[in-house]
Amino acid sequence: MEVFYFNSSVLYVSHRPLNVTAAEKTIYESCKEMPTVLIWYLSLQFANMFLGIPANLMVLWLIHKNKGDSSTSDIFILHLAVLDILFCLIPPLELANIVFLTTSSTWYVLRFFYGIKDTSPLFLSCICLDRYMAVLHPITFAELKDRKHRAVLVIIVWVVILAYAAAKCVGNIVNFEKVFTAIILAAFAFMVFCNIAILWALRQSGPGRDDMHPVKKRAFKMVLIILAIIVFNYFPPVALFPFQAYFSPKVFRCYIHYVAFGLMDFSSTIQPILYLSKEKLKWRLNCCQTSETLTSETQTQ
Repeated sequence: MEVFYFNSSVLYVSHRPLNVTAAEKTIYESCKEMPTVLIWYLSLQFANMFLGIPANLMVLWLIHKNKGDSSTSDIFILHLAVLDILFCLIPPLELANIVFLTTSSTWYVLRFFYGIKDTSPLFLSCICLDRYMAVLHPITFAELKDRKHRAVLVIIVWVVILAYAAAKCVGNIVNFEKVFTAIILAAFAFMVFCNIAILWALRQSGPGRDDMHPVKKRAFKMVLIILAIIVFNYFPPVALFPFQAYFSPKVFRCYIHYVAFGLMDFSSTIQPILYLSKEKLKWRLNCCQTSETLTSETQTQ
């Protein structure tokens, strides 16, 4: 029996067992009977690198450009973009370690970046909380709008992220996989709750189903898209990892593991593209309003 089989929970936490020797097979060789998902996973990771990095850089540029007219959630979006850029840098090293290398030393670096990505839902949760307060508790939101609590919250989240990533980098903490399970379950449940509450509030705000204000209708559609992306990217690990014991070690290691993490990691590309599409829509609306104003002024003259 190969060493990869001895403890699937170690793979779950570290993405690769710790006691790897030069005589052992690479992960790709050990999964040669079912390589399709592994190839698909690496393809998603390189898509993250080639699409996610420029998309997140564009997000950073737009936030900097529009800082005079920024939303309250932009501080969380900015730091989430920085986090995703860091994560999107690892595919070449990941490819080398999965396909070519059997040494364990470089996996310490990868585990640190995996830890950063594992905790990215914390920033998403902050965005959902900010929007939840704006829609359902507008008075409290207005009172807190100009205070520094968002910057403090960002610092706290980064401390948690770096502490988690450092602990995952070590890789030998007993039952550490339960920390990830708790984070992803709590963040997923919180984000779904916030977005459903926002959708319900926006749906109830109009006098009739077809009479919703255009601005609220756009907000409704945007939150609905965000909810769909949250479910698409983060539901697989939520649904599969708690039932790890029900899969054979090889199936979990070569199939389930990479399906769940591949979909979750691809959020590094989907999230900035969603933000850019929202900014493009806002730009078009502003252009339309400007054109209507110019037309009315011309008719008046």
